[in-house]
Amino acid sequence: MAAAASSLVSYGSGSDSENESEFGNVTSPQKVDPDAAAHLQPLKPGTITALAVLNSAPEVAVKEDVETGVHLDPALKEVTYNPTYETMFAPEVTDVVFFSYYPPIDSKDEQKELDEILAKRQKRGKNEEEAPAEEKTVLHVKEAYDYQGRSYLHVPQDVGINLRSADVPEKCYLPKKQLHVWTGHTKGVSAIRLFPVSAHLLLSCSMDCKIKLWEVYNDRRCVRTFIGHSKAVRDVCFNNSGTRFLSAAYDRYLKLWDSETGQCIARFTNRKVPYCVKFNPDEDKQQLFVAGMSDKKIVQWDIRSGEVVQEYDRHLGAVNTITFVDENRRFVSTSDDKSLRVWEWDIPVDFKYIAEPSMHSMPAVTLSPNGKWLACQSMDNQILIFGAQNRFRLNKKKIFKGHMVAGYACQVDFSPDMSYVVSGDADGKLNIWDWKTTKLYHRIKAHDKVCISALWHPHETSKVITCGWDGQIKLWD
Repeated sequence: MAAAASSLVSYGSGSDSENESEFGNVTSPQKVDPDAAAHLQPLKPGTITALAVLNSAPEVAVKEDVETGVHLDPALKEVTYNPTYETMFAPEVTDVVFFSYYPPIDSKDEQKELDEILAKRQKRGKNEEEAPAEEKTVLHVKEAYDYQGRSYLHVPQDVGINLRSADVPEKCYLPKKQLHVWTGHTKGVSAIRLFPVSAHLLLSCSMDCKIKLWEVYNDRRCVRTFIGHSKAVRDVCFNNSGTRFLSAAYDRYLKLWDSETGQCIARFTNRKVPYCVKFNPDEDKQQLFVAGMSDKKIVQWDIRSGEVVQEYDRHLGAVNTITFVDENRRFVSTSDDKSLRVWEWDIPVDFKYIAEPSMHSMPAVTLSPNGKWLACQSMDNQILIFGAQNRFRLNKKKIFKGHMVAGYACQVDFSPDMSYVVSGDADGKLNIWDWKTTKLYHRIKAHDKVCISALWHPHETSKVITCGWDGQIKLWD
């Protein structure tokens, strides 16, 4: 230590001072401040020396002072639990102040109004199941039964034509003039169906939520009105005997009605909108029906149990039509996905799928009287013909054009002898084509608005019934 001290004392006397002494300029050695070298001196035994602080470092905050949290004592041998990071460094919660978006409420009326607003907001977005509308019926004729106890379902025999025969007219002719107008619907008529076999009655459904049954012969009265849907009725379908019919409406309900008494027998729903409905035409399957739904499915119900017994779920869009073919062993469906699918009855996988890039959706399909062809109203203003037996191929030679139907599901029909094809259009016209040549023969201005359906009477040579969105149903001859 003494050597170190002496070397410090001699610090500063370098080569320069030696040179100066050579020239006789000798200086005395510098005096050293004892405190400057105090820390270099050895400690004397038995005494406490106060060392001078040379450089004061700033005070550093200890980690424990900065981080408030649960800290473990390292002296503990056992840790009862292992706290997570969130537990150790959880922020301290102070008093929370809740802000209200609503001003303070003074009166009971304001409180009630606020409760209603909040209730509406909670309901929004939920598809609440609507209760089915109450069913009732109105009989428009004086007597439901005649002197022999027969109802209006009895086929008349005094109309100059045998309505019970299965024979079709030999030759059909073009209708020329208007014979009768059935009025009673307050809004557009969406579909019409003739009574099975005899076609002496006409069933119509409308956007005014009502279904009406009309006479086709004699006085041509409205016989009965069926009321029971809360929204527009989209489709109706008779069973084979005509004693019952099904209705499908936008209130998400399918209802089964008794044609004679007007009573609603059953209700069916799967909380989706049914677009079309069809009974299975087989006599031994009259308790089964299928409906094309807005959720892309075809749903099969059993009337006896009221249960869904099968679902055909292959379409990619809402199902628009269902048509039974091949002696009712199969059915064809069309959809908004622009495809045509063929199904075996009760097998939920389509065995035929037709979808060409050039195809449009076909919202109306009709089977020809001989069961060989399907006439499909295409949204590109054409009627396409598909074979209805085995191959289901498009017949490119038979394409019917010249009318405007884009955007409307105008129903097509054939004359009973297969010589003509009839269809309504968006301008309210009735169009008639020749089946063999596909030439547009005749056009009649039938309705003020869209002519949505045209039916050729199965026993008459030239009688056609049309309905339109002007609420009228017309008979042409």
